Amino acid sequence: MSARRTALHIGSALVAATALLTSCGDDAPDGEPVSPTAVDRPTSPADGPEVVDTVASGLSVPWGLDFLPDGRAVVTERDTARVLVVTPPAGGGEGDVVEVGRVPETVAQGEAGLLGVAVSPDFASDATLYFYVCTEDENQVVRAELDGDVLGPTETILDGIPNGAVHDGGRLAFGPDGYLYVATGETGDDALARERTGYAGKILRITTEGEPAPDNPFGDEVWSWGHRNVQGLAFDDDGRLWASEFGSNAFDELNLIEAGDDYGWPEVEGGGGEPEFHDPELTWSTSEASPSGLAYADDTLWMAGLGGQRLWRIPVDGATVGDPTAYFEGDYGRVRTVEVAPDGRLWLTTSNHDGRGNPAAEDDRILVIEP
Repeated sequence: MSARRTALHIGSALVAATALLTSCGDDAPDGEPVSPTAVDRPTSPADGPEVVDTVASGLSVPWGLDFLPDGRAVVTERDTARVLVVTPPAGGGEGDVVEVGRVPETVAQGEAGLLGVAVSPDFASDATLYFYVCTEDENQVVRAELDGDVLGPTETILDGIPNGAVHDGGRLAFGPDGYLYVATGETGDDALARERTGYAGKILRITTEGEPAPDNPFGDEVWSWGHRNVQGLAFDDDGRLWASEFGSNAFDELNLIEAGDDYGWPEVEGGGGEPEFHDPELTWSTSEASPSGLAYADDTLWMAGLGGQRLWRIPVDGATVGDPTAYFEGDYGRVRTVEVAPDGRLWLTTSNHDGRGNPAAEDDRILVIEP
């Protein structure tokens, strides 16, 4: 870790300790940033990304979002368990939103419900969607076929993921290797993140049948461990995996994920410089971020902040990140998921109906952003 980054971590830790911040799962205290890492960060640059359209409105806590090969988007709603298909119109404006089905296993409570979705990389031939769902007793990864505008019955491919009213993780992403990466949370029980063989507080890597992917570091489903609550996964052009992670009292994190590495929760929050743990590439105070979604395009990571109510742009040069810049601070309330559309624009979901926001008349929305 560079001397500059070490200094940032230490300075931030001192301020955070005196500020007595608190954060839990999807939320963080609102207010002015308190970390020195934020002092030099402009929050409203004039030459940044621009919201150019609203493709959907009147949604209820949209959580997962991925794109079909034909450019339509699949969207999940956390609390209703609805699966929607959004067709963007050629001329802009609001698209056609169709409910194709619901995931019946879903039990919504707190932060739990129907969470991530991933479109099969072989969708043209198998028409399969994958979902992360919180059930009565556990979290599961399930799959179902989409036949036109009808979602078929679900099939569980991975079960036994601990669940809770908070910290359920939930993001799904197919890697360039064709395997499915699954982000989980520690459900509010810190000890679960320290259980190397458990599913909680981990990033898992599985086949489309739910088996451990070949060459996993421990021979089981676990790809990395020691996480608190990962809700953002993104692969860069070289196949590196980046993850955004909720902190607790002091630091939210952007991590570069290496197979088998321990990311330290709860022994360390933010960068501790201890050799047995993998330090984050960047940290934020919890009032600035509470990060959920993460997307990558054109040497840039985009990270959505719930409590921070802003979108972060983070330049990437190989495995090195530059200084982040914040946009739309407070303009649209809580923002959860960001994805790159086939046309290169960003789709950004609001999350103001999740019990912690102040919904506007149009919420929840999917915004279209020209980066």
